[in-house]
This record gives sequence, C-alpha cells and structure tokens, in this order.
Amino acid sequence: MSGGKIVLALDGMGGDRAPDVVVAGADIARERYPGTSFLLFGDPARLKPLVDKRKGLASVLEIVPAEDAVLAEDKPSFALRRRRKSSMWLAVDAAAQGRADTVVSAGNTGALLAISMVAMRMLPGAHRPALASFLPTARGETVMLDLGANLDCDADNLAEFAVMGSVFAQVLLGLDRPRVGLLNVGSEEMKGHEELRQAAAMLRAEGSPVDFHGFVEGDDIGIGKIDVVVADGFTGNVALKAIEGTAKLYTQWVREVFRTSTFAKIGGLFAFGAFRKMRKRVDPRRYNGGVFLGLDGVCVKSHGGTDALGFAYAIGVAVDLVRYEYKSKLIEGLGRLQVVRSSAEAPSTSALQASGGAA
Repeated sequence: MSGGKIVLALDGMGGDRAPDVVVAGADIARERYPGTSFLLFGDPARLKPLVDKRKGLASVLEIVPAEDAVLAEDKPSFALRRRRKSSMWLAVDAAAQGRADTVVSAGNTGALLAISMVAMRMLPGAHRPALASFLPTARGETVMLDLGANLDCDADNLAEFAVMGSVFAQVLLGLDRPRVGLLNVGSEEMKGHEELRQAAAMLRAEGSPVDFHGFVEGDDIGIGKIDVVVADGFTGNVALKAIEGTAKLYTQWVREVFRTSTFAKIGGLFAFGAFRKMRKRVDPRRYNGGVFLGLDGVCVKSHGGTDALGFAYAIGVAVDLVRYEYKSKLIEGLGRLQVVRSSAEAPSTSALQASGGAA
C-alpha cells in the first residue's frame, strides 16, 4: 500500500462467468473504495472491450496480458506445473512480489491455494493456511474456519487457526476482543479428541492471544454464541454445507407455503416487504470472499458462481484486510501464541533435566 492507495491484483479469467463478472465487480468496487486501483490479468482481447464500456474504470485499471487460464477441472498439481503463465499465477505472483497489496480470484479453489502457498509462503508461526469466511447469525456475523483447506489438523494447527480467526474478526467485524470457540461434540472440557483438548489448553493458558470461550456445538453457531468458530477443515466444511443446505430448504418451504392457496398468496403480498428485508440480510453475496489465512500475503477467494455485486464484496474484504493491517496484527498474535507454547514446554524440559535426562 503506497501513500494510502491500495492496489489489487485480479484474476480476470477465474470463475464461472469470467471475465464479465470480474470487470463489472471491479467497476462497482471502484466507486465503493475510492483510491483503489487494479491490475487485471487475462486475455486483453476479451478484457479491454469490457473495461472500455465502463466509464472511468480504465483510469484506475491496468490490463496485464496472461496467455493462459486455470480451468475449473485442473488439479492443483497440474496448475502448479503447467499454468505458470495463467491469469491466476500472474495475479498471485504480483501480490507475492509486492506489485499489488492483495489478490482476488473466483477461480479453482484448490489451484489458488496451491499457487498461493508456493508464491507467498507462510507467515512466521503459521504452519498451514486456513480458509475462513463469515456467515450471518442471530446476533450479527460469525467468522468460521477452517472451511476445507486442511482435512486433518493437530493441536498446534487448531490453536493457530484460533489466532487467525480472532484477528480476521477484529479486522472485518470491528471487534476488539472476539470470543473464540472450538467446534466439538459437546461443551464439556473432556469431550472430543485429544487434539481438541490440547488446543483448548493452549488457548486457555495465561498470555493467550485470544479470548477463548471454550468448546461449542453445532447449534451454537446460528445463535451467535461466539464470534469465531474454529474447526479442522473436514468438520468445518461439513458444518458450513449443512448450514447452507438448511437455509436453502427453509427458503424453498416458505415459497411453497405462500403458493398453496389464494389466501396464502394474498398473505405473501402483505409479507413481501418483510421477506425482502430477510432476503437482503441472508444474501450470500454479502458474505462472499473467503480468505486463506496464514499466508505471507492477502489472498481472497470469491465464489466461482457469484455475480458482479458478490465479486465486489470479495474485493471489499481484500481492501479491508489491507487497510486495517491484518497481516501485521496476525504476526503479533502468532508471536504471542509461540510464547504460550514455549512456556508450556518449559516445565517438561526442566523436569527431564532434573531426572538426569532418563526415565
């Protein structure tokens, strides 16, 4: 970020409806975030006509040619080896090399994660990246991670994710001390597997960088009991998909109910304003923009099937992460977690030395 201006690298060819949605989303974001500029990577023959149709966009956007694109069906390993001249690779590399402050892509999730890990590397104190996003709850919004980047996690990974999620909530939700919980099969301290209990012990320790609430269950997410829900990628992804599926089911039921009779249709007309407000509240476009936390850079993953407004929201997430110094705050939090780990290991080392180094 130079002189308060934020430069965003955009993968112009990533997503189900690219490049149209990417260009239109950038135009919306241009008006929402004055002072931002864009490096748009992709095929100039397809990008330039779209940019030229939008008055004022060309003045804050530079098209950077990319001769290739990562496809939805590409495996991460293939993208790493064979797509080095793609719009995704070049956009991530621009952020990794400092030519841009952040990168946003709606392309292949696995490929984006793999490329970002190679190009950006990990921050000190972070061993794995976690995919994080936020969702609406009864009390506002709740951050949730990991959403699928890591199927298996040890205690250290979960503790690091807790720090990452806490900083993410501070930056995006404006919370001073977000309440953090570990997703478990029960709230009692002895519930769950050993990795969860060890992570909880670290997060409860004196000097912990997070406000640790304890264990939470699946039904605590929707009521907004805590601000950050932490899980391994397998559990987090299953929980998120279950929440999304339930929301779609209830939406379908409501529509069907108001079609059952003439009186129901009339009632639906009277309730139209209220349902419009509810639809806006849970509009998935407002929550578009997952982030790979823990990387030595800011990488935002937009949903591949979103529209221009949804892509603009993903750009907004990227802007806020840079503007409110997410990276420096995360480095500080991970450093404090390392102090807690070292303190916990010290008694064991002292006991071993006192016994002469042998059992």
